[in-house]
Amino acid sequence: MDHQNNEENKNITIADVAEALGVSKTTVSRAISGKGRIGQETRDRVMAYIREYGYMPNAMARGLAKSKTFNLCVVMPDQYDVADVTFFQDCLLGIEKIAASQGYDLLLSICSNDNIESLERIVSNRKADGVILMRTYVDDGQIRFLKQHNVPFVAVGTSEEADVIQIDHDHRHACMELTQLLLMKGFKKIALIGTDVTQMVNHMRLNGFLDAHEQLKIPVEDAMIRMNLENSVLVSKAVREVVELGADAILCTDDAVASIVLRALNEAGLRVPEDIRLASFYGGPLLNNSLIPISTIHFEAVELGMVSCRVLIDLLDGVSVEQFTKLPFEVVLKESTQS
Repeated sequence: MDHQNNEENKNITIADVAEALGVSKTTVSRAISGKGRIGQETRDRVMAYIREYGYMPNAMARGLAKSKTFNLCVVMPDQYDVADVTFFQDCLLGIEKIAASQGYDLLLSICSNDNIESLERIVSNRKADGVILMRTYVDDGQIRFLKQHNVPFVAVGTSEEADVIQIDHDHRHACMELTQLLLMKGFKKIALIGTDVTQMVNHMRLNGFLDAHEQLKIPVEDAMIRMNLENSVLVSKAVREVVELGADAILCTDDAVASIVLRALNEAGLRVPEDIRLASFYGGPLLNNSLIPISTIHFEAVELGMVSCRVLIDLLDGVSVEQFTKLPFEVVLKESTQS
């Protein structure tokens, strides 16, 4: 009989507690949340009842008590390269670790920069307390929408929009540092090959490449910069063209581009590093099995996700947070850039 009562108690609601004590549901909610005007004696009665009958408020009850859903929305891009898969997986793992430890669940929204209907539905239906953007853009419709509707959010990445809380690795400085190292090795004609420059991460990588040349007062030939390449055919074509122009090294925006470039160089009969040097601004798993160890920049994606989620929850809790959080990086020089 006692076992049956215990099972029944697990299903009691705020309304049941209110009826048993002769108080309103609002009073019970205030007692549970610890917020709102309520006498100490009444609060003690409610909490004593809860302890006696083993009532544990579920996420929805806590949400009602605190006007929160205890959901966080993570916005993923609808298009990404195979190189991005591991990054997004690791970043999501970090987000989930922190979210779960704080009693939050995750909602996934898939958006493109010019189609944010999924995010709009979640916001209009008040399904999430805050938003984490997994990709930012030079002209970012997601950010404008969230700011317009006063939705708490953080960006995993960099933004040029005002008053955006950003958590990112310092891609611009990291790419500048790797480029400078190659320039100081004596390579004077370094090509940059990459993809969509409307993505802020690629925009910052391009700027870092240009910063390095400017600081060392080494001019950049426009023909050595090949961005917005949409597929492997265009990347391979760019490789052939910069080689014909006398490139002595090639920098790639990420490991997917670098793997295509490496294949194109092999097909052209060029050896790395004997004939040309090669490096990537992002060291992902696609380069792990390369016969030639490739120089890269290492970033901790799991840490990025964890910090982003922690900052968002602090923001939701009213804790003061920094607008910019820059995480460390490591430039890893390997055989592909040896002189």
